[in-house]
Amino acid sequence: MPVDTRLIPFREFQTWVRITTPENPRPDTHPLFVLHGGPGMAHNYVRNIAELADETGRQVIHYDQIGCGNSTHLPEAPTDFWTPELFIDEFHTVRTELGIDQYHLLGQSWGGMLSAEIAVKAPEGLASLSICNSPASMDLWVEGATELRAQLPAETQAALDRHEADGTVTHPEYLAATEEFYQRHVCRVWPPPADFVETEQQMEAEPTVYHTMNGPNEFHVLGTLRTWTIIDRLDSIVAPTLVIAGEFDEATPATWAPYVERIADSRSHVFADASHCSHLEKPEEFRAVIGAFLAEYDPAAAQV
Repeated sequence: MPVDTRLIPFREFQTWVRITTPENPRPDTHPLFVLHGGPGMAHNYVRNIAELADETGRQVIHYDQIGCGNSTHLPEAPTDFWTPELFIDEFHTVRTELGIDQYHLLGQSWGGMLSAEIAVKAPEGLASLSICNSPASMDLWVEGATELRAQLPAETQAALDRHEADGTVTHPEYLAATEEFYQRHVCRVWPPPADFVETEQQMEAEPTVYHTMNGPNEFHVLGTLRTWTIIDRLDSIVAPTLVIAGEFDEATPATWAPYVERIADSRSHVFADASHCSHLEKPEEFRAVIGAFLAEYDPAAAQV
């Protein structure tokens, strides 16, 4: 598959974009934008979703959100710089620069939260929305994480509690306890895929966005998103929506239920024996489910 990368100006910065074009493009498909998680995790770990290009005949577009990956890094930016509105603006800047008016949108984890933020504004041209492994509020996310932590071995729980209370969240014992949670609820493929490792490494090398908006890890949320919720705005989403999760996902059923309950045209799919990175744990099955959903809302489907 031909892959093109480029830098797109965004405000006074630059956003790195990766465009995968199928060997045999189909004119009756809409492009798919893939929004990565974190915030601050870059595109690497969702890169395999680009296989949908050849499988469905559509362009698949990834980009590194500002502050991470190959885009402009801003370690000195003030805390209030990092808002959902910044990333909504960045998405539409990228989309407009690429000349794409009709499109599908898929977001994973924080990317799903961001996709919902985009969709509640009912933008013209949004053909469908896929929200993958994402909470509808951070209160629900933290409640889910607390439930999952309570299922860890007692000594693991004690290590997490002790180091969080002491502020020693970089201690090897704490990191080891964190890893146990991750193996159960973030990525059940072990050792983790290279794309996942790349994403972790780039975030650890430049953690500004992740630490500012989220916190030190997936379940100890201290950042500016701590009070985020979209529940009361979900009625504004008019795009057909697919909500995806894993059986053992850190995004527990209660965290994503509001998407299904409040978006008029919505459905859900849970992958058995998968967790937060369903697309890495069940890649072929994941793409089959997504591909079938997208096809329902391509121009070809409207002509039938």
